[in-house]
Amino acid sequence: MSYARSVLQEGETIVATGRLHWIIYWPAIVCLVAGIMLVWVEYRHWPHNDLLIATTITFGALFVVAFVRAWFIRWITEFAVTNRRVISKRGFIWRETEEMNMDKVETVDIDQTVLGRLLDYGTIKVMGTGGSNAIEVRRIAAPFELRNAIIAK
Repeated sequence: MSYARSVLQEGETIVATGRLHWIIYWPAIVCLVAGIMLVWVEYRHWPHNDLLIATTITFGALFVVAFVRAWFIRWITEFAVTNRRVISKRGFIWRETEEMNMDKVETVDIDQTVLGRLLDYGTIKVMGTGGSNAIEVRRIAAPFELRNAIIAK
């Protein structure tokens, strides 16, 4: 059961959920592409089996570590909009949660880079009244859908 579902109050329903965008896997993708290119160059120009094996193992291990790390971060991060509040959770053993009642939401800002606009991800910032408290989630997929779910109230 997700954290957001486990903290729902009587009569509260989830309106929208957010996930981190797949762009979080970019370090793993870079390791994989660089490893493939380097192995191909080594195979074509220096056909030494020991060097090819070492390069393959090194970049394969880097890919697996980067991929598992990104998957884990994506798995332990939650963002949900209910009919009463906005909920954000990060962490596995340690847990960092932020919740804001809908009547305390003042503004919802979205920051997107050019790549973020092309791939539909960005940073969503939910600012509370008084500007002292905020919920911020980076690299979230479809941030405008979440913003619309928050401000629809």
